[in-house]
Parts: sequence; structure tokens; C-alpha cells
Amino acid sequence: MANAPVQRMSQLMAKTLRDDPADAEVLSHKLLVRAGYVRRTAAGIWSWLPLGKKVLTNIERIVREEMDAIGAQEVTLPALLPREPYEATGRWDEYGAELFRLQDRKGGDYLLGPTHEEIFTLLVKDQCSSYKDLPVILYQIQNKFRDEARPRAGILRGREFLMKDSYSFDTEDEGLARSYALHRQAYQRVFERLGLDYRIVAATAGAMGGSKSEEFLAPAEAGEDTFADCPNCDFAANTEAVSYVLAPVDGSAVAAAEEIPTPDTPTIETLAASLGVPASATLKNLLVKVDGEIVAVGVPGDREVDMGKVEDHFAPAVVEMVTETDFAERADLVRGYVGPQGLEKVTYIADPRVAPGTAWITGANKDGMHTKNVVAGRDFEVEEYVDVVVVEEGDPCPKCGTGLTLDRAIEIGHIFQLGRKYADALKLDVLGQNGKPVRVTMGSYGIGVSRAVAALAEQTADEKGLCWPAEVAPADVHVVAAGKALQTELALEVSDKLSAAGLRVLVDDRAGVSPGVKFTDAELMGVPKILVAGRRAAEGVVELKDRRTGDREELTVDEALARLTA
Repeated sequence: MANAPVQRMSQLMAKTLRDDPADAEVLSHKLLVRAGYVRRTAAGIWSWLPLGKKVLTNIERIVREEMDAIGAQEVTLPALLPREPYEATGRWDEYGAELFRLQDRKGGDYLLGPTHEEIFTLLVKDQCSSYKDLPVILYQIQNKFRDEARPRAGILRGREFLMKDSYSFDTEDEGLARSYALHRQAYQRVFERLGLDYRIVAATAGAMGGSKSEEFLAPAEAGEDTFADCPNCDFAANTEAVSYVLAPVDGSAVAAAEEIPTPDTPTIETLAASLGVPASATLKNLLVKVDGEIVAVGVPGDREVDMGKVEDHFAPAVVEMVTETDFAERADLVRGYVGPQGLEKVTYIADPRVAPGTAWITGANKDGMHTKNVVAGRDFEVEEYVDVVVVEEGDPCPKCGTGLTLDRAIEIGHIFQLGRKYADALKLDVLGQNGKPVRVTMGSYGIGVSRAVAALAEQTADEKGLCWPAEVAPADVHVVAAGKALQTELALEVSDKLSAAGLRVLVDDRAGVSPGVKFTDAELMGVPKILVAGRRAAEGVVELKDRRTGDREELTVDEALARLTA
């Protein structure tokens, strides 16, 4: 393959900035803009400049190599998609406001693809008719679209983003398990090659559906996900996927329920203070509406309800908080004094901590009154137990009981065993070995290619700027000509030799730019090796700096060439 030409900064479209963008909240946003990698086009929509595009392309290359290595075949499907397949699977409505919907001039409904399960299913339905055509793994690297309510954090939470999505098709569940394992291993190789620190954690399936699901998370302060990690065993999970086994207790010795006056105690804090009990002895009952129907969610008084878990449980139904109007229309629901005993026409779900036999102090459904000794399973029934509390640091590990630690992270990959959800909806069958139709089982697997750029920036940057791992950097060597004619001449000469040896070279040959600015820009841009033609250029001596470690040494040109091309 021909050597890449030397990229001269005098010709490069990459204006660096000294100050952080005013709207930048996280490190990757600040540095990618300041270093000339990306520019904002609109809220949640980004343009990739030449340096950024090189990093993006390098990540794509690594992903392609590892996907090809497991026998996956690359295709490109349209981003503009018809409504009908998504309506057949229910996701036209399930996606809600996140879906970009549009109409053509004839009034036909379309969407911009957020993910492509339906379209890949139909492709395989068209192309594969026999068990002999399977298994098959197909993938694409393509822009996806989701109408984020609050696009933020630069390219981390955008409305258009680059993703690798792949899909496996098998005739039996054992085949799906093998395809899933192949992807899991391929993802590990991808993220190791990218130089990312990552964790594999249990996750929920959400709107994707299916059974087993795992996320690949890159720990970072800017992360939008929180994951729980056990320091004693191998348990790790997104907090939304942390669940506990229901453990009933013997409540037979608890006295009968008794109403007690508790004026002016509409909150857990005021109630606990008034009675001199810990908040954990009280039962909090949060009222929500699920597609308009009122549902009560019971949790211990010292815990908060995780609305994300509640929404996931009831998806695709719409979950919203009750309003003053709802209370006004229901005289039996007393704000601040709701209790599960005696509730009518209200579905009651509870966290497993509200197990059968546990006793509580809770609202009496009368203003200024609470009831003590209210026992789950005796005085009220829980229609369904769902893990709905916000997971806290120190909560027991569901596997071994050790206190969990919590960390923030960026989701960089997600794998799902979808099963037959989409195959059932779109009737994807092939002819089996016995001559009878067999329903195909599927897996879905995503890598956030553009998100990986931000994750790398978050994990590897330092106080001076970006600091790319070698395999994803926009160049192997950043050659800096300090400014004088002789220094520029030497820098260009060395750059040509490095390029001829197969290295990717970025050379700062800008005239009229001070050495200080050039050195600052080199550190900001983050190429792994910086070679400076400076004060000893006349002697044929250059300075080689390792961007990551900061180590510097003076070498002759020949020594530098030998070191960099070794």
C-alpha cells in the first residue's frame, strides 16, 4: 500500500483554540473542539474535521478487522426507513419522542434509523430461505439518529452518531449463544486494541427486547451511566440491572395495624422526626400514572425511586407523575398520607425490600394520620415486585453480599440476545432440515464508534490536551519546525523520510507562528510522538518527546529515524 503523504499544518483545516467553548461541560467536548477535531453544526449535531475524521476512521478500521475476523459480512442499509416494519414490531410507538419521523411528498411515513433490527430481519428474510443459509452475521457502520431531549457533552450525547451495528441469525438457541460469545470476544479485542479501560456489566434490554444483555462501559467521570461493581466477586452491572431475590420474613408476631395521629408530617423526613424512628422504618408510596392509570410504587422511606427502572418496567407505556388534578379527582388519595392498605383501583408494585412479612409505618389515607404495624402480605398485597430503588454505594452485592462500589462510565458497546421478538413480528422463517419452517433466532450488537472517540479522550487526556493511543491517533509522529528556515527545512526532510518508511506524519511547517504556540498545539492535538527540529537543527540534532510519558531525549536525525521506525 502506498505511503500516506505528509500532512502539512500550513495546509491543514484545523484551527486550534486557546479557550474552552462556552457550552462545554466535559473534558472531551472541550479538547476535541479546541484541538480542531470537531465543530458544532447544531445542538447534538457535529462536523468531523480532518484530524477528527482520521481518528474516527482508525476506530472504524479496528472494528471492521475484528468483525471480519469472526466471519461477519459488511453491508450498508439505508438510514431513511419506511414506517411499516417498525410498526409491525411496535417500535414506531415505543421509541416515542426520540424517533425522528418525517413524511415524503406523497404523505408516506418514514423515520431516520435509530437502530436497524427490523431492516436486517427483512433483508435476511429476502435472502435466506433454508437452514443451509444460516448462521449468518451481518454488520454495518452507519450514522444513527435519535432526537435526544437534551443533547449535551459534545459527541457523547448527540442526535446523530456513528455506530457499528451487527446482527446474528441462527436456527437454534445454541447457535445464538455461540454468535453472542463470538461478539463478546470480538468486542474485548476491539476495546483492548483501542487502548480503552472498560468493564463488561449486566444490563437491561430496554426497548430492544430480548433476554441476556451486557454493556461495555468505559469508566469516566463524564459518563452518563452508573455501574455497580463488587470488590469481592465478579459481579458487575449497570445500576438499572441490579436486582435482588425476594426474601419473605415471618411477620406473624407483629401486632395489629393501628392508626396514629401524625399532623403536619406529609414527608418521610417530618414523619420520622415526629415519631423518633429511622426513615427506613417507614414505607414511601410514590404515585405515578401509567398510560393514564394510577400506580403506586412502594419503597422503604430511606430510599429513592429510580424512575428509569419504573419506566423500563412499564415500557412501552408512558409513565408520568400524578398531578394536583389527579388528587382532586380521587378523594381516596390523600397527598402525603397515602398507604397501600385499603387502596382501590390502584395497582401496587413494590421493591423486594418490601417483602412479605415486613412491617411498616405508612400513610393511613387520611389527612394527618399514619398507620403503624402495617405488614406486607397481611394488611396489603403487592401485585408485583420490581427492583425500583436507586442503588447506593454500599448496597449488598446480589451475589455475595459484599458492599457494592459505584462508578460513572460511558457506554461504548452493548450486546443483546434478542431471541425471536423481531423474527416473530416479521415472520422470519427458513426451511429446516426436516422440511418444516423454523423460526430464526437473533442477536443484536452495537459499538458506539463516535462515542469511543470521546471515551478515549476522557480516559487518556491530561492537563495539556489530548493523548491518543498509537493505533487510533491521527498520525504516528508530529514533527515541529521551531520556526527558522533551517529548522523548517530539516523538519520537512525528516518528515519525508518518516513517510517513506511507512509512518503517518503531521508536520507543523506554519510560517509566522511562534515556537511556543506550535509546542502547545502539538501537546493539545495528542499525537503519540513529537519530534522537534529546534535549537540544534544546524547540528542535525532533534528532540524526541513521548506525548504520554513526557520523556524527552536529543538524538541525531538518523537515531531518531531508527527509533521511530523500529
